[in-house]
Amino acid sequence: MQVLLPSASFFFPEAALLMDISAVIILLLEGLFALALLYRDGLLKRPAPVVVSALLVALAMGLRLMVFDYETGDYRNFLTVWVDFFREHGGFAALSRPVGNYNIPYLYFLALFSYFDIKDLYLIKLLSVFFDIVLAWSAMKLVSLVTGSPRRAFAVFFVTLFLPTVFLNGALWGQCDSCYAALALLGIYLALADRPILSMVCAALSFGFKLQAVFILPVYAVVWMMGKFRWKHFLIFPLSYVLLVLPAVVAGRPFADTILLYLGQTGSIGTGLNYNSSSIFALLTVTGDQTRAGNLGILAAFLFMFAVLGLCFFRRRYINGRAVAAASLLLSAGIPFLLPHMHERYFFGADALSLVLAFVDPMFAAAALLMQFASLLGYHAYLKMRYLMPMSRGAWAVLLVMALALWSLCAQLFRPEQHKRKNLS
Repeated sequence: MQVLLPSASFFFPEAALLMDISAVIILLLEGLFALALLYRDGLLKRPAPVVVSALLVALAMGLRLMVFDYETGDYRNFLTVWVDFFREHGGFAALSRPVGNYNIPYLYFLALFSYFDIKDLYLIKLLSVFFDIVLAWSAMKLVSLVTGSPRRAFAVFFVTLFLPTVFLNGALWGQCDSCYAALALLGIYLALADRPILSMVCAALSFGFKLQAVFILPVYAVVWMMGKFRWKHFLIFPLSYVLLVLPAVVAGRPFADTILLYLGQTGSIGTGLNYNSSSIFALLTVTGDQTRAGNLGILAAFLFMFAVLGLCFFRRRYINGRAVAAASLLLSAGIPFLLPHMHERYFFGADALSLVLAFVDPMFAAAALLMQFASLLGYHAYLKMRYLMPMSRGAWAVLLVMALALWSLCAQLFRPEQHKRKNLS
């Protein structure tokens, strides 16, 4: 079953945008932040990389600037309404009240935005652009650690910044999926780099921003199988999450409400089996009990997750960084593929991780192209309010991505002669 969500018509402004100069300055600072990250990691030691990086960052920020005035129905009907709520009810003081269907950490930013005269549309998008950069840096760090190649690390940074779904999700749509994805990838990198405490903090922050982080978080169990975690480190996750929502509790929100917020949001995901996503329900026509079909999808997603984790546990002595990259993609694509009620943006984590796998092992670069194709079909359906082609084609593409990820994972787990545990790659 496929449901086409209403949206504003998709257009690009014909004339140069007139924006608050302060928003332009913030975007410029974000561009400088991107260059600072590259410099910090030693990738700008020679004039040529400096010039190339400066031009690419300027282009990435310029493209985002061009679409900053674009408003979707999500912004007009929800995001700006929530900022206005904070503005009218005392800013941070309004955190004591239920507002919106986002988790507490993102609401902190919306409350902060209510204090500024800058148009909230720009502030919302600037936040997403900041995390676009963090996402690119996290992908760069992960690829660098696994492959040891500065060239691949440099390339994946910019390809991530220009990835169509990354560009459209934040700068044009005003969504915040880069927030949770960036933190999840950073957490995986920190785990592989033997920094388990910071890794768990990032995992908690990722989950704190969006529930869709659960599509990626199971891979932390794979990293634990490598010996990168002890059981006590997992206790940092709930502790970090409690500290994350504590300011809202101090503001007057009941503690139980903040901890159980996601449970209360399950009723807001809709009753349709599919919302413009390339999930298995784009392949099926369910004419009977949709609730039963949805429950079967949930069961299948859990069984799939346990099967992947079971395979990794069975061959745990051969897990390395490349296996973690493959398992990350397999889980982040396979879980939302099987679940009901998925929206077009719920494969965002898989979009980023497919790119990581492509740079870790170019043999599987097709996974990134297929994942973009599958996700962009859903983006087109929402932003243009019509289907470019049947979503079932996107579902077949995701199945191919899962097959490639499984192939990559098995290639690592069942070729022990290629492995040395001291070498992550």
